[in-house]
Parts: sequence; C-alpha cells; structure tokens
Amino acid sequence: MAQENSFLIALSLLNRNVQKYFDRALEPYGIGYSQFLYLVLINENEGITMQEAARSGEVDKGTTTKSIQKLIDQEYIVQLVDEKDRRVKRLYTTKNATALINELYDLRNTCRKLLATDLDFSQFETLLAEVCDNSRKHLEEPLAYEALRIGGLQKFTLLDYPGKAACTIFTLGCNFKCPFCHNKDLVFVPEGYQPIDPQEILNFLEKRQGVLEAVCFSGGEPLTQAGLPEFLKRIKALGYQIKIDTNGSQPELLAQLVEEGLVDYVAMDLKNDASRYEQTSGLNMGTLDHSQIQATIDYLLSGAVDYEFRTTIVKEYHDAQAMKEMALRIQGAKRYFLQQFQESGNCISPGLHACTHEEMKQFLQIVQQIIPQAQLRGIKEEHPCIES
Repeated sequence: MAQENSFLIALSLLNRNVQKYFDRALEPYGIGYSQFLYLVLINENEGITMQEAARSGEVDKGTTTKSIQKLIDQEYIVQLVDEKDRRVKRLYTTKNATALINELYDLRNTCRKLLATDLDFSQFETLLAEVCDNSRKHLEEPLAYEALRIGGLQKFTLLDYPGKAACTIFTLGCNFKCPFCHNKDLVFVPEGYQPIDPQEILNFLEKRQGVLEAVCFSGGEPLTQAGLPEFLKRIKALGYQIKIDTNGSQPELLAQLVEEGLVDYVAMDLKNDASRYEQTSGLNMGTLDHSQIQATIDYLLSGAVDYEFRTTIVKEYHDAQAMKEMALRIQGAKRYFLQQFQESGNCISPGLHACTHEEMKQFLQIVQQIIPQAQLRGIKEEHPCIES
C-alpha cells in the first residue's frame, strides 16, 4: 500500500509516538506532553506572559491557557501580577518545578537518543527545521494583517504617545465624517490612492527597535480595520508599546485588544454633547449608536487601560453648555484635553473656525470645575496687530 510512503502519515505517527512516550513518562507527576512543553518554556523564560507563551508555541490562546492552568493547579507554575504594570500577569516556576526540571531534560534527551538510533539525527533536525520554516511560509493561511489598509506613516514623533519616542501609522477609512477632520483623504479615499504595504511598516519597525519605544495608530478609525489584531501582535512581538486613537464606536474590539495585552494607551475623541454628537460626527440623525460611545467611555473610566479623552473645539459646534455636559459625561477622567481646531486646508467641510485663545481658556475653566486636571492642547499663538 502507498500509505507506507506517505509523509503525512509519518508525521502523524512521529508526533503520536512522541506524545505517548512523554504522557507515559510524566504520568507520576500529573502532567502530560503539552504541559511538559510549556513547563520547559517557562523555566527558560521566567516572567513570560500567557500571550507570549502562546506566540512562542504558535498555539491559540485558549489551548495555551488550558495547558498552563493545569500546571498552576499542580503548583508547578504560579501567575503573578507585574509590579510595574498591574494589567500584565507573568508566569514563574515554583520549587516543585525546580525539583522536577532536570528529570524533564533527561526525558527529552532520552527521547532524542531513542529516535536517533542508527541515524544521522543532526541532519534530520536541520532538514526538519527547514521544513517547518517552509510550512510557515507556504502553508499558513494568508496573513490576516495583509487586509490592513495603511494611508500614511509619520516616522518619528515625541507628541503622539505621552513620554515616549514613537511613530504614527494612519489607517484608511472611517465610519465617521467629522466636518472638521483634517485627514479628508483618509476618510474619502481618493481614486488611485495606493495604501502602504503592512509588511513595509513591519520592516521599518524591525530596523527602529531600540530607537523607537511606541507605535501610535490614528486615522481614519483604526478599529474598523480588518487584520488589525494580528498586526498589533506582530508589533508587540517586536517589543513596542501601542496607542490607539479612536472615536469610541467599537468598544468590544477595543476591550478585546486591551485584554489580550495588545494596546497600552487609548485616546478617545469625545465629539460633543449628546444632542449634537451626530452633527459633529458628520452623521445623519438616528444613525449613531450612542450606547457604543457610552460603553467605550465607561470602559476607559474603569481603568482597564491607560487613556485620555480629548475634544477638538470648533466655533460652529461647541459652546459653554456643551463643555459642561461633556465634562459631566466623563467625570472622574484621568486626562482630558481641549484641542483648538486648526484649519489645515484639507478638512472635510471647509470654512469652519477656531475659537480664540481667550474662548478656549473660558471653556477650560468650565471643564475644570468638573475635571480639575483638564488642559488645553495645540493652542495657536495669537499675535495682536501693531498699528503704525
């Protein structure tokens, strides 16, 4: 029968017999083959996170969590909150694992020797590594992040991520059409517009490791982008912090990304008071799901991730009453910035006007009665005319 020469059957047989060998040998310790793999990984990478363990083994998070939870239950592994960032949980071996680890290495070496009987096993391992690499390149599904549409890249900024040297990626497309938006070409994508290949961005970030500390995503609305989670995983694997600018319309995805450790800072644009929110967002009345906006506000106020709120102040859309209602809506916020509108010449609706510096200060005073730490941002200096 041709089955004897089937490499797929051979691979399945090899994997099954190796797993049976370890399951049998590890039975006295209450763990199996998958726990063995993770225990060795954590022992050699103390402080690794669950997400990093999943990426290292190229296994989905659910399977990884299940295997590691068994190690925790057996008291071989302990999960501790990071002292510097309480959102992060890290994995460490216990004294039970220390007592066992040398036996695990002996089992691994014995398995290798048995498999290498009468063979040049080092040559096999070299070929196997190359075959695995080919499987990643050619057998995996098309990379999800290839669907990401990127419209621009600012290669360096000290302003977009608080306290960090960063770059900013601008995504194409938005579910809002704010009249004062100065990135019109990112919202109404011009015919013939050529997006930037996401792989080019990753290549750039690889070269900037150790120079840049963070990556900011703006737009457009980044959270409407297909492929964003996978792209963030690739960036996180390079060691960067990630900031998302959002209009607050995608609370579920935002929470998912934060909980997976893929987002470190969120800046939410608070557009206006409830009665003028759709108008300020460029939407038809009745088309905005206000509950989604509120859900994002509530999530940020919960402290699940570091954040800021910000409002771009436009003379045609904002007044003292709007300032008070917006401040009440995010009362208790950690940070709130009032930004002065700037006419860039590329706004969705031309002819809008900025408030004066004095008007901005008056609005700030109203807001600070509710959020004392609120600040002004991006105020253009005003120079009085000099009469001759």
